[in-house]
Parts: sequence; C-alpha cells; structure tokens
Amino acid sequence: MHRLGRTRASFAANLSKVRSLTVVDENIWEDLEETLLLADVGVNTTDKMINKVRQISLEEKITDPEGILIVLQKEMKDSLETSDRELNQASSPSVWLFVGVNGVGKTTTIGKIANQKKSSGKQIVLAAGDTFRAAAVEQLKQWAELSESIVVSGSEGADPSSVVFDAVEHAASKGADLVLADTAGRVHTKSNLMEELQKIRRVAEKGAGTVTETLLVLDATTGQNGLIQARQFTEAAEVTGVVLTKLDGTSRGGIIFAVHEELGIPVKLIGIGEGIEDLLPFDPNEFVDGLFE
Repeated sequence: MHRLGRTRASFAANLSKVRSLTVVDENIWEDLEETLLLADVGVNTTDKMINKVRQISLEEKITDPEGILIVLQKEMKDSLETSDRELNQASSPSVWLFVGVNGVGKTTTIGKIANQKKSSGKQIVLAAGDTFRAAAVEQLKQWAELSESIVVSGSEGADPSSVVFDAVEHAASKGADLVLADTAGRVHTKSNLMEELQKIRRVAEKGAGTVTETLLVLDATTGQNGLIQARQFTEAAEVTGVVLTKLDGTSRGGIIFAVHEELGIPVKLIGIGEGIEDLLPFDPNEFVDGLFE
C-alpha cells in the first residue's frame, strides 16, 4: 500500500519519533496520541485505542517502544474488523445508490466501478440521478463511453427517483446485471435532500430492481468533516458502505478508523489516484501494515 501518499509519510515520520525513544514512559503515549490525532483518527477513537494499548502493555509487561508499536498495529487492525466488505448483488438487476455531497467524487467513482464490472463481464446501466447539475450528467456519459455502458437520464431538473426507476426498468428489459445510480449532493444539512434520497431508494425497488448497496462517497481530504457528513447521510439513506476517495492526497487517512468505529459502517473501496484502475477494495491489514512500514 505504498500509494497512500501523505497519510503514510506523515504517519511514518511521527512513528520515527516513537522508535527513537529508549524507554516506555509518558512521552511515548503522548507521541502516539499525537500521531493518531494528526492522521485524523479522531479524539474518541484515539482515546479508545491508546487506552487499550496501555492496558495490554501493562498486562504483558512490554518495556520497549517497538513492542508498543506492535500492539498498536494489532489494535488498529482489530478496530477495522467487520463481517462484510463485499459489494453485494442480488438477482438482476441489483441497484447500487451512490450518495454524498457535491465534489467528493461520486460520478468518477461510478465510472471507475462501471469500467471494472464491465471488464469482468457484467452488463451495466448508469442512472443519471443528479438531475440538478448538467455537468454531472455529461461527466457520467463520458465515463459510460469508456466502459461501454448505457446511461439513462432525464431532463434537467427532472424527478431523480423517476430517472432511477427508468434506469432499473431499462436494465431489467436488457437483462443487465447492475444499475449504478448517481444522486444529487447539494447541501447535506438540508432535510429536503435527505427526503429525496429516501424517495429514490423506495422508488428504485418498486419495479424489477433491488437496492443491495447504498454507498456513501467521502473525500478523505475533508477529515473529520467527512464524519459529520457520514452521520447525516447514514440517518437518511441506510448506508451500507463507504467509498473513501482522494486517499493518496491527504495526511488524514485515519478518518477510516473514525468512520468504522463511530458509525459502524465498513469502508469498502478506496480511491488512490485519478486513473480508471485507481479504485481498490479496502484491505484493512494491508492498509495498517502500509502505515507502519
């Protein structure tokens, strides 16, 4: 996981301070706390991790800094354990809804997933449910060309749920496997947007489709602000997983721990670049090991 960029570089630099210590005293706990907070792990999750590592180090009588780091590494992996990071599909067509504020990379994420699924032999339909931004529809059409997918769109300002419904019906008529539905993300604090997302989900399942994923797309560079967004979308949209984009361009990758620990939602995919192949399944062990290298 060498492409974690700034998160890995920042974490490694702070860990080097810990590794330079010769004894386990209060300084090591302050340095570890600072390391986690600077990575945007969050205050609550950081406190929980540090307290657990301190407890284990006392019980096991660990007296060297490297031993403490081994315990921390295991604790970080344990905190990311979950039963399901799979992207779930049911009988065709499955519907995956993509939610999140504007600018986080929803449309780009959909394009990358469409390309990957097409490469594995799936037939994909894209639903241009962000009917309030003409640019979003055009962007989706460009990605569709790359993945040879069909886009179903409506007129500007059309009811987003009707567009998604039409996309699902089209997918069913063509025997397509998967509908990837873009949605608007105007302002996450506005209740009308959340009501709209709830309606889209209801309408998406009125016909032949089944919503098997509602994926919240978060921009890793926003750090703890992303957690605020996540809470609000989770309440409205029955979020099943998180896609964390722009992870290569931030030192705040620790937000993964806060999302998982405080919301109980698994991070399923991570974006680590602009390329069409730069969207990867999230592997907790690989991620944590990359931070400690």
